[in-house]
Amino acid sequence: MSPPARTPTASTLALPDATLASELYSLRDYLRWVTSEFYLAGLHHGHGTDSQWDEAVALCLGALHLPWNVDPAVLDARLLPVERARIVALARERIETRRPLPYLLGEAFFAGYPFDVDERVLIPRSPIAELIEDGFAAWFPDEPPARVLDLCTGSGCIGIATALHLPTCEVTLGDISQEALAVARQNITRHDVGDRVRAVASDVFDDLVGQRFDLIVSNPPYVDARDLATMPAEFRHEPALALGAGADGLDIVRRILRQARAHLNDQGWLIVEVGNSDRHLETAFPEVPFIWLDFERGGQGVFALSAADLDAHAASFEQG
Repeated sequence: MSPPARTPTASTLALPDATLASELYSLRDYLRWVTSEFYLAGLHHGHGTDSQWDEAVALCLGALHLPWNVDPAVLDARLLPVERARIVALARERIETRRPLPYLLGEAFFAGYPFDVDERVLIPRSPIAELIEDGFAAWFPDEPPARVLDLCTGSGCIGIATALHLPTCEVTLGDISQEALAVARQNITRHDVGDRVRAVASDVFDDLVGQRFDLIVSNPPYVDARDLATMPAEFRHEPALALGAGADGLDIVRRILRQARAHLNDQGWLIVEVGNSDRHLETAFPEVPFIWLDFERGGQGVFALSAADLDAHAASFEQG
């Protein structure tokens, strides 16, 4: 005998905020409730979380200004009315507007550090965080890179996290968007790294003439036209300038490949994220030995090339 058909549970968001806040008391109550509401709403989870539960945890802890590793005993603490109301309001806004949670909280975590974020910048989520946490040791086993360029920096998370994990390196953050650079400078101040990190306006390498680095790392716009047109609603809140890059998603990446060697020291490395456009890149440059990186926490489409590789295939990059 087959089991009875599942009857969907009605959303409780139709109830007034005051009613909801008066019926739920503990942090545990709110984690359960928010998880259920996110499930019923069919939200997309791709901005630092990958499930309804993970995002419910992030929302509730963020609303209460609690760390992610808070003592589990707090789960049964009774919340104040103002705290309950804050969680309900955030959950309602997340569902009704489809704004990604980090924008609602004004903060995202990357490589173990918090960063200010808003709609002026892409929400940090690159798998490059794992490379930063490891100090880029695979490419610099003897000593860390002295000078690093974070190209298309956005919030500055890659470059600033690199400076925090590698306290002897100097970092340049480059971006074409003055609005993004304003957020990056906020994060430079937040992490007190202004003595080693600077933010500069540059259209790819155009305004970095004569500057050379040991490591150039970039999470540029790389979404192809098809993926851009079919993205979930949450991504519509992110700046289009930071996402789309032409029909195959490689408009900016091609410029990076053509120009990076002039800004790399002879033993330097280029590391670039291209995400789902990795297939387009291999089709465009079949002869180039891209080193595709694996990540313990998931993620794809990040390649590494040495300065020598860039020299060897310079003609291909010019023609491509």
